[in-house]
Parts: sequence; C-alpha cells; structure tokens
Amino acid sequence: MKILHLCHSDIQGGAARAAYRLNLALLRSIESHMLVNNKSSDDHTVLRPDTLLKRGSAKLREVLDRLPTWYYQNRTPTLFSPAWVPFSDVADHINGINPDIVHLHWVAAGMMRAEDIAKIKAPIVWSLHDMWAFTGGCHYDEACAGYLKQCGNCKVLGSATSYDLSRWVFNRKAKHFAKHTNLTIVGLSRWLADCAQNSSLFKNNTVVNLPNPIDTQTFAPLEKSIARSLLNLPPDKKLILFGAMNAVSDPRKGFRELIGSLTSLEVTNTELVVFGSSRPKEAPNFGLKAHYLGHLHDDLSLRVLYSAADVMVVPSLQENLSNAIMESLACGTPVVAFNTGGNGDMIEHQINGYLAQAFDCEDLALGIEWVLNAPNYSVLSQNAREKVEREFDSRVVAKKYIDLYQSILNKQST
Repeated sequence: MKILHLCHSDIQGGAARAAYRLNLALLRSIESHMLVNNKSSDDHTVLRPDTLLKRGSAKLREVLDRLPTWYYQNRTPTLFSPAWVPFSDVADHINGINPDIVHLHWVAAGMMRAEDIAKIKAPIVWSLHDMWAFTGGCHYDEACAGYLKQCGNCKVLGSATSYDLSRWVFNRKAKHFAKHTNLTIVGLSRWLADCAQNSSLFKNNTVVNLPNPIDTQTFAPLEKSIARSLLNLPPDKKLILFGAMNAVSDPRKGFRELIGSLTSLEVTNTELVVFGSSRPKEAPNFGLKAHYLGHLHDDLSLRVLYSAADVMVVPSLQENLSNAIMESLACGTPVVAFNTGGNGDMIEHQINGYLAQAFDCEDLALGIEWVLNAPNYSVLSQNAREKVEREFDSRVVAKKYIDLYQSILNKQST
C-alpha cells in the first residue's frame, strides 16, 4: 500500500506537524510519503516541487492567492483562502507518483484549487484540520454556519452581498468536488466530522472521525523539578502554561477571554508561562507575573515545557483537535479549556482536566483554580497520560488509518 500525504508544509504549523506525525507512524507498516510546497525537514520521505522554478511558482501562488480578499476592507482577522491561482501542476505531480491513496491535509495557501481535486486519479482521503474544505474560503466560520447552504454574505469577509467571493469559491468547490467519485472525509474531532457531514459540500460523502496521532514516547512526563531547572523557571511556584501563537491577532484564540479569566483568579504563589511569543514591548497585564519563553521549535523542548507546568489553559473559541492539548495531556499536565469544538474529545471533565462552559471566563478561572488546588492532582496527571496512550498513541491511530485505506481500496476493487 502506497500513501501520499499532501500538506502545504511538513513541520511548520499545527496541521503540518500532525500530518508529518501520521506519515512517520504509517512508515512502520506501509509505504508513505508527503508532498509539500514548503519543506523544512531533511526527511527523505518528504517530497517538494523538484525545480527552483516550481518552488518559486509555489511561493508566488501563496502571495497571489490572498489578493482577492484585499477588496474586502471590513474582513476579520480569520484566515480566508480563495484557492484560485491556476498555474500549478500539483495534480500531474500526484498522478506521476501514482499512489494507492492520496491523503489531503492542509492544502490552502495556493497549493491546490478545487479544480485540482477532480484531476486526481487515486481515491482521496481528506483530513480536515479546520473548516476550509467545506466553506466558501474561511478556515473557521466564526459560528455563521453559511456552509450549511452555499455561503455568501460572508461574515469573515465582512460582506453584505449574497454573491461575494465566498459564494464564488463555494460554487467552484461544489462543481469540482462532485467530479471525484471516491472522496472520503476525515473529521479529526467529532465536532468537525459533524460539521462536515451536515455541510452542503460533503453531506453525500462518507465522513469518519479519526484523530491525529502522537508519539507517546516522545511526549512523556519528565520530572517537574528537572524540567523547571532546564527552563530556568521557579521551582516553588504553581505554573500556568499558555501558548500564544497568533493569540493577539486571531480572536478565535480567546486571548481576551484568557486575560479576563486570569485577572479574576483567586490564587497565590502562582505565575504564568507563555510560549510562542517573546515579551512584547507593551506586555498585557495578566494579573500574574509572566515568563515569556519565545518560540520552541522541537518536540524535546515542548516535552520539557509541558512537564514544567502544573496546568495548561487553552481558551480558544473554536478549536478542532488541538496539538497543544494532546501534547500537554501526554506529558501528564491537565488542561483547562472551553467545552467547544474538539476539546471534549481529549479533556474529560474533572478527570484529566476541566471543560469550562463555552466562553464563560468565570468558569474558565474556576477550572484553573480547581486543577491547581486539586487534592488528587497526581491522579489527574495519570489520567491525562493514560487517555492519550489509550486513544491517540501513534500505533493505535496508524492502525485505524490503515484499516480505512484498506476498506477504500477493497470497495474500489469490487
């Protein structure tokens, strides 16, 4: 069995890291490769455009793809990808490799158009890392649910007309997706699988729920005192961890809700650890002393970081299947998050963390306090680790994907 994964990048970004982890997990049992536009690793199983001209073309398409959104001056910060730039040979490249299954992941930023889907000869499995595949171009819909019909009046674009860019993109997807007769959709969370199954674009497709995998040997608990010593963090404080990637620029990340929660905490001897951002010139007032660790680029550093914290808080307003939540739980650190999106797939309320009522800052604060003061904290940590080992370990998840691939190939041969 020969699988080809498509993703814009191999290890830069959450979706890319998840796709790459699946590629590595599958390699234990079957032939698997990735095809990307931007390659950062030196992994020989990761392929990219094979000439400088084609790589330059990929960079240019990424820039050009954003141009139509500039017309909409009132658009929100949520990412919107029209996927319109025509000069790509990605479908020819895929067909030349001749895989048994083409597994799509995050293929926006000019990598692939709807028209390219119809040109792929092999069966397609598409893992949804956000909502883009079934919307008119937004990666998260800001709860407008326009994808249930045919988009238009796009909230993300700030559009007041029914036939806008989102309707044009949606109609192109509807036309060309329907031309591929063997397209299976994977919702990485139960929430996103339900959204896809209810969408106008995928309501007639097979939709399954399969998660991202994680290597539980790479992400495993480390002695807390050692982890804090390595990161030069205080050994005698309770530490709250927050990942700040794009937190200020993307309202979906819940930065405003986080500040509201932290400033209302009733805790002592507690400090905040922020990663994914260096200390800004005008640092926000969290109500706690904050340690800024900047960007951590490798899994070992992340393992040390998660192990150093007492609790991680993920205040996102819409979230699919967060790598950060899964990584933190694998390292035995409970997580507090809103009960929204796919968070409930990983966090079991008051068993390995705390699921706060959606968008309720007071309940989020109560959850943080509950974990920090839990008399059975060691049990929470053990439960967190066991949940990931049982349901998300790379060997467990890889087998489920192989079973899916085989079932698709079996149906194709009958």
